[in-house]
Amino acid sequence: MKGTFGQYWELTKPRVVALIVFTALVGMFLAVPGLPPLRETVFGLLGIWLAAASAAAINHLIDQRIDKVMVRTAHRPLATGALRPAQVLAFAVFLGAVSMTLLIALVNPLTAGLTFASLIGYAVIYTGFLKRATPQNIVIGGIAGAAPPLLGWAAVTGMQHEWDWAHALLLVLIIFVWTPPHFWALAIFRRDDYARALIPMLPVTHGVTYTRWQILLYTLLLVVATMLPWAAGMSGLFYLGGALVLGLMFVWYAWKLMNPPDEFFAMRVFNYSVIYLMALFAFLLVDHWLLPVLQPTPVFELRPTY
Repeated sequence: MKGTFGQYWELTKPRVVALIVFTALVGMFLAVPGLPPLRETVFGLLGIWLAAASAAAINHLIDQRIDKVMVRTAHRPLATGALRPAQVLAFAVFLGAVSMTLLIALVNPLTAGLTFASLIGYAVIYTGFLKRATPQNIVIGGIAGAAPPLLGWAAVTGMQHEWDWAHALLLVLIIFVWTPPHFWALAIFRRDDYARALIPMLPVTHGVTYTRWQILLYTLLLVVATMLPWAAGMSGLFYLGGALVLGLMFVWYAWKLMNPPDEFFAMRVFNYSVIYLMALFAFLLVDHWLLPVLQPTPVFELRPTY
């Protein structure tokens, strides 16, 4: 039996939020040539983490009805009655308020504004409306979940130059394209859950075969998207090699999913997609330090030279 702290901790979706914070951290390191400024890095990550945790708690609050009927989510604090809706709402508001205070006072207002927009995009627009309105919910709503590298970049630079936006948005694009194959693999495995909860996920509305083709298509687009940081000159050969190997593995998983060996293969695709994103951004981070040695002549240059 979880204690009170454990119940509140579960509301924050710690594993999901850890990935969000990591991609924000990579955005911070890629934004500057050396180490990012300490204050903006520490309080920026803390503010982003608190905002993501607040959004996760709101997600629990809005989804409490469907959580009760889905096997994957039936253990959640609201679904089991361990916490009351008023407690969860107060917790979410508190986390969001602290997040915005930290970001405005100790980072910069732009980061606070972008983070708040991301919070609303996920917690209200996606969870409260898109999730129940269209099978393209995860595609349209994915932009909110793709924002962390932009938030991290904004925290340490304030987005003072055009290339800050261009480079940060390339990282956002990668996560945006990654989200559908990542989530649809889970949706295939849990399609009966979503059908029972009346959530129009793609495998429920269009069938598993159609969803598998969409996963393959988006995975191929993802491989192309991950080449853009190298083509733009913001990363070098180390990242390019890692991205290609990781991408080809993802394509293999997506192709194998077309005729899977068993029902659990969709979850193996889902699990690989998490490892894939973490490893891809780790390659970006390591390559940042090797860039002066390994950087090729970029195919196109987003950052002006003086």
